Amino acid sequence: MANMANNVIEVRNLHKYFGSNEVLKGIDFEVRRGEVVCVIGASGSGKSTFLRCINLLERPTSGDILYRGDNIFGKGFNVNRYRAKVGMVFQQFNLFNNMTALQNCVTGQLHVLKRKRPDAEHIAIGYLEKVGMGQYINARPRQLSGGQKQRVAIARALCMDLDALLFDEPTSSLDPEMVGEVLKVMQDLAGAGLTMIVVTHEMGFAREASDRVAFMADGIVAEEGSPEEIFGNPKNSKTQQFLSRIL
Repeated sequence: MANMANNVIEVRNLHKYFGSNEVLKGIDFEVRRGEVVCVIGASGSGKSTFLRCINLLERPTSGDILYRGDNIFGKGFNVNRYRAKVGMVFQQFNLFNNMTALQNCVTGQLHVLKRKRPDAEHIAIGYLEKVGMGQYINARPRQLSGGQKQRVAIARALCMDLDALLFDEPTSSLDPEMVGEVLKVMQDLAGAGLTMIVVTHEMGFAREASDRVAFMADGIVAEEGSPEEIFGNPKNSKTQQFLSRIL
């Protein structure tokens, strides 16, 4: 077991039912500070539900989630602060269509972090430039390509002083030629030491950018290890089958 002190998020025996359908069947998982973990697996294996439980977009049926050692379901735990610290980038961008790229990146800082507008705008412009969107600060989502929208969504998340950023298949809604520009931004973030949990179909990214790969099947983490272990020498027959199909 890793050093608990370095774990940003730790999941213990997580279960999630939708009605009588058990989607998550007892997941144990952790991510350490500065670590990039890619979660792979076939559609329907529970990957997105798992991510949504970590971010409390779905309420787990049972199990514990620890954030820096504190149980997020514990009495007196500040869930809003947790949500502000653990950001999420979605398949569908979830930008505010009536706001410019800059306004999208400023609004959370004003309302959640209570920053002053000049500070919030300065920070937002810095992150928009970092993801290559500096010249589009006054564009609205309808004026942007899918890849550009996703880069704005990443900048918006980064403006919130995150401890960890969750990505739910961030490239699956993009045209193939736009996938690279988003993965490049994510690779840069991984290289800069941001703690990331990435649910992805992009095996090249998982292999190149992650410290650890978790393979999910049938609602559990069936196997995890370094990219070399998972892609080079998978032990679990389900991992082997999945990778031989996909690679």
